[in-house]
Amino acid sequence: MAEGITVRVLGDYGPFSRMGKSIGYLVTLGNSHYLLDCGTPLFQQIGGHGLKNIKGLIITHCHDDHKRWFSDLALFNMYAPDFTTKLFLLTSEQVSEDLKRASGPALERSLSLDGRKVVDISYDTYIEHRVLGPRPKYRIRSADRGSGLKALCIIGPDNRPVGPERGKIVISSATGLARMLFRDPEYNEWVEPESFYSFTSDIFYEEEKHHFTDPEGFTIEAFNAPVWHGLPSIGLRFSNGKESLLFSSDTVNDIQIWKALAHEKREQVHALPRELFESSSVLFGDINDFIERAWSRERYDEALHAFDSGIVIHDIAARKSVVHTDYSRLAHTKLKKNRTILTHSPDMITSEWVLSRTDKLFRVLGDDFFEVVGDELYPLNADFYHKEAGRYYVGYKNPEGAYTICEKEGLLSLAKDGTKGRVLFRVDLYEDIGGRYFPTLDHDKDIYFERKDGQVERITFSGKGSVGEVVSCQRDRLSKRVC
Repeated sequence: MAEGITVRVLGDYGPFSRMGKSIGYLVTLGNSHYLLDCGTPLFQQIGGHGLKNIKGLIITHCHDDHKRWFSDLALFNMYAPDFTTKLFLLTSEQVSEDLKRASGPALERSLSLDGRKVVDISYDTYIEHRVLGPRPKYRIRSADRGSGLKALCIIGPDNRPVGPERGKIVISSATGLARMLFRDPEYNEWVEPESFYSFTSDIFYEEEKHHFTDPEGFTIEAFNAPVWHGLPSIGLRFSNGKESLLFSSDTVNDIQIWKALAHEKREQVHALPRELFESSSVLFGDINDFIERAWSRERYDEALHAFDSGIVIHDIAARKSVVHTDYSRLAHTKLKKNRTILTHSPDMITSEWVLSRTDKLFRVLGDDFFEVVGDELYPLNADFYHKEAGRYYVGYKNPEGAYTICEKEGLLSLAKDGTKGRVLFRVDLYEDIGGRYFPTLDHDKDIYFERKDGQVERITFSGKGSVGEVVSCQRDRLSKRVC
């Protein structure tokens, strides 16, 4: 049993990647294995027998690149031979509701065992949901108005309807969905509570925070303060008392944006007379016309310190992604380069921060993280990391190196002939094959081939055929091995 927290990257590409493996991780503490998100082809990567050893699934939000295989996992747990355990799901109450709606067509109807009837099957037949994070005190519900009529209303902690002076329902003119508008008692301003408050707030959320404790003693905790992605989303902290590993989920991590969210007072721009607005329980239109502040200052302060301790796996984009952290804006985050692994990256990216990659294995020990290669642990000490067309490279500074790292508008690039911006430094370039480093190939006709015995050959092609030569791994020379 390995010490620390181990993460196998099942997929780290976004929804539009040509690599086809979106987001998913296998997190191991002791003998317990948890899937975090399931956007990757799990049955190909882990296999049916491997999935039977998973203790639970955690979903951060309902974008397909994070939950694509959710309904398949639920069906597998229901119908796989000799495996009748429900799918154990850990997530927030709101994300669970989103999953329930999204998976309905796949799960709610099937055939009877004799094949002669169409039967209805409840979501709870497939899923054992354990709530992560606090439940809200206030909810939108359908209430009986008499004579068989029902209407939406907000129910408070005493299970009684809330008056329009405290809460309102806004029906979106774009989607028809109902969202809650809430008057914060401290600011005396109208806010959307699920965005405004962090999970630690006792104004909108219940006191019980619903951390999950595995029988082996470690905890899984949901947080929301630094998570800003649009749809309901959670971040996660795994902790065993010695190590902490945090997943920020998809998010915009930008202190300047956060500060504006918390400190800017908005003017309401709706056309309703003030008296009519104040007396209305249900409104129609864009909720942003009514919101006066996006975040509480308490949420902002909590977001600033969310990643002060632990190793962070954080999503990244190139530029102007809107819903992710742009690489060029990393200097405007509170993330620490030596304690962060960047994930969710595009197919081509150059980074001075460590990049994840599908099938990489990382281990958190104390306040550090290492890459697991065979039976060895290696520090991530390269000067830059590069992903391109499904291949992964590392570079080490050398004034005589054959490649240059260039910068333009905050983004880095790798060049050999000419430059693609301001030259930062020259490097020696190595291709990473299974965590082992080999000199990069200079000719398009050459390839590396990993043999069944684990050795790597450089195959050179010519008009006369091909020639293979075993190549030595350079990682031990470049990176001091850790026992």
